[in-house]
Amino acid sequence: MARVVMQAVVSVDGYIAYPDDTVGPLFDWYGNGDTEVSARASGWTFHVSQASADYVQSFWDAIKVTVIGRHLFDTTNGWDGDPAAGDELVVVTHRPLPEAWLADHPDAPFHTAGSVEAGIALAKKLSGDGLVCVTAGDLGGQAFSAGLVDEIAMDVAPVVLGEGVRFFGSYAGTVLLNDPDQVVQGDRVLHLHYTVRC
Repeated sequence: MARVVMQAVVSVDGYIAYPDDTVGPLFDWYGNGDTEVSARASGWTFHVSQASADYVQSFWDAIKVTVIGRHLFDTTNGWDGDPAAGDELVVVTHRPLPEAWLADHPDAPFHTAGSVEAGIALAKKLSGDGLVCVTAGDLGGQAFSAGLVDEIAMDVAPVVLGEGVRFFGSYAGTVLLNDPDQVVQGDRVLHLHYTVRC
């Protein structure tokens, strides 16, 4: 059965980007080591500490499908048709993807869904028994609020942004998590993994 994890790099005060969607120093740790990691779908490579590489590479390799919102799709131009992680990508959107983008990327393994619930259901179907990764922020917060998230993965960068896009979006409820089952100290990042308490 597919597991759904909500993931992002996050500041100590809980933000995944500034209000203008830039990430500032949040991703600095992706280039401060000598061990290469790569996202198999996109082919992107980064150089991180050995501890981060051991954690991140196995996490990325486990992802089968990523679920994102339309805002992230537009901001990244759909990563030019290559999912940042996983084999396929589901975009939750009320609008069709741009025709010009589809024409430029006819083989992109992208799907659309009209709601968070439909997007998660489709991603779980596509992933089989694999891992579904939902991006944090508004979409992730909606999935979390709907009880569709099984796990939380945070790459905590040692920075306070002060404002911006919250990891849990507008979600403001209380949910108990189990104690972290993974705590990995990298270079300028702390990797944390929790399961949501049932």
